[in-house]
Amino acid sequence: MRKKAIGMLNGITASVSYGTNPLFALPLYSYMGVNSVLFYRYFFAVCIYFVWIKFIKKTCLKISFFEAVILFMLALVFSLSSLTLFGAFNYLASGIACTILFIYPIIVAVLSCIFFKEKITRNILIAILLTTVGIFLLYNGKADIRLNLKGVILVLASALFYALYIVGVRNIKPIKHMKADKLSFYVMLFGLSVYVYNLKFCTMLQPINNWFLLLCLLGLAVFPTIISLETISVAIKLVGSTITAILGALEPLTAIFFGVLLFNEHLTVKIIVGIILIISGVLFVIFEKKQK
Repeated sequence: MRKKAIGMLNGITASVSYGTNPLFALPLYSYMGVNSVLFYRYFFAVCIYFVWIKFIKKTCLKISFFEAVILFMLALVFSLSSLTLFGAFNYLASGIACTILFIYPIIVAVLSCIFFKEKITRNILIAILLTTVGIFLLYNGKADIRLNLKGVILVLASALFYALYIVGVRNIKPIKHMKADKLSFYVMLFGLSVYVYNLKFCTMLQPINNWFLLLCLLGLAVFPTIISLETISVAIKLVGSTITAILGALEPLTAIFFGVLLFNEHLTVKIIVGIILIISGVLFVIFEKKQK
């Protein structure tokens, strides 16, 4: 039970920290493109995390060639998820993009059931239903509801890549029992290669011109990258990929919290009902684990 509780806590932390993506990313778009933003995100994350796990946690970073190949593939999938989501922010409002993104728990559940025979219980189905309805209620309808097709396709691709990453971490044997910090470090390190390539080996990298950009980039590196990656790895190993994905319903709630706190957004009845449904879905998962 203690391990399950730790897994749940890590899953909640991962979803909340990942939900800060728009908070740090959107202000940067006035100064630089998506690939530059993501390059700095991963570059700073790798540097900070390397110092932390190598010199403070004293983690051994030695891996085999086969493990390196698997980690590179996982990193590629995770980076493509970031790239497509951040690209979608150029075509869709961040709230709508995050709403569509939440299809990924369903993809995780389906992939886990088809390929790895993971059972989908009644409580899991109820949780998926409640959280999905709740997510859609979070959209307050004030913005233009016309959806840009390219933006929708990018978000759906992001959801698929993110689901593949979650399922892969849970089920691929060579890295299934790898320590979470080592796994996270190599995902960030190898994931950086996507943006190095897209920026033509950094010849097209846009500079950091002021302290505000630096602070946003550091926030992007720490919260939705380092904290999210390590905690989601722990959660997947302790409570499974499907449960971890459902706990991801707390991501949009993070966006609402910051919207009300920092951007003077107002809570409507529909949004409050959506929040209640999401929390109810998460509680269904928690109570099922407690009963077991």
